[in-house]
Amino acid sequence: MRGVSVDRVTRKAPAPGLGETSLPDESSADVGKRVATRQSIVDAAARIFRRDGYSGARLTDIAAEIGMKAGSLYYHFGSREALVEAVMEAGAKRTHARLAQRLSDLPSDVDPLTRLEAAIETHLLMVLAHEDVSSAVIKLIWQVPAPLREKALTDQRAYGALWRTLLAEARDAGAIRADLDLSVVRMALMGALNWASDWYRPGRMTPNEIARDISQMVLRGLAAPAPPIPPPPA
Repeated sequence: MRGVSVDRVTRKAPAPGLGETSLPDESSADVGKRVATRQSIVDAAARIFRRDGYSGARLTDIAAEIGMKAGSLYYHFGSREALVEAVMEAGAKRTHARLAQRLSDLPSDVDPLTRLEAAIETHLLMVLAHEDVSSAVIKLIWQVPAPLREKALTDQRAYGALWRTLLAEARDAGAIRADLDLSVVRMALMGALNWASDWYRPGRMTPNEIARDISQMVLRGLAAPAPPIPPPPA
């Protein structure tokens, strides 16, 4: 009888969060299909978690959202907790990576306010492009078990540190007021940007136009006052 590869018989689904890892005898096309399937599951889960919260969401509802059997979903995510973790991780890490790349693409001599404007625009565009994930994370953060919450908060703190650096650089350069608590500024700004996923409706303004208006409103309020103009000589 022809021998059968042990790896082919015993291979298992990838561990949660490792969907990009190739499995034995798996072609690049298979990897791409599996990654795309996992992303579809995460997106569907975000919609259900956004609607029903942590306690109300069922894996069968998530599977039905994309026309998948619940048993097939377990191939990619072994539990509801693993799927929650994937949704929350996508929210923080995807936005963090996109903003870091946007800042890296800016000229090295760009001024601090321009960097802040780029950060505001990037964050808002990510929130609105993935609004189900954004809203689901906000809803889930205080509903999930403590270990999941702490992991998500660790990712959020890393992202917050990037914003603290941007604000501190602007303050140290004299571009924004020095009398404001930057933690308050950062949290208020994040709250305003994240809330857009609930109130934004496509139509009258584009996300870029909204980002421009928020930047103007926030940064003009933060901007350091111009030095007084000396009186004309007598």
